Amino acid sequence: MLTLAASMPAAAQPLVSYEVVGDAIPQSLTGVPGDAARGRAIVASRQKGLCLLCHSGPIPEERFQGNLAPPLDGAGSRWSEGQLRLRLVDSKRLNPASIMPAYYKIDGLQRVGAAWQGKPVLSAEEIEDVIAYLKTLR
Repeated sequence: MLTLAASMPAAAQPLVSYEVVGDAIPQSLTGVPGDAARGRAIVASRQKGLCLLCHSGPIPEERFQGNLAPPLDGAGSRWSEGQLRLRLVDSKRLNPASIMPAYYKIDGLQRVGAAWQGKPVLSAEEIEDVIAYLKTLR
């Protein structure tokens, strides 16, 4: 039952509004810093974030990491917090051909599974947790 709950989308709550400035969302979705340990768990999870399906990262206990997308090593040096936030919220805004899912967008999406319709994949808090973890990867 716990595994099923972890694989479900974020609870249906109204999305926090945000403003895109250039190539970033400079303001936190929650107003408070995320938790890097929780963010690492989301990135490593094969049920929640699925990040390692396409990315590789410094998570040695997870075998079979992806190579379709940029490695997560150094993400905190390559992109600002706001740039990471936009990549997680809506990567297609930066690259319309991206195969990365929009983790915090619910409108204008195609081929969305029934469990995820009208719900973001990650909550605002989870987005901020992932950003906190990625910022540690320098």
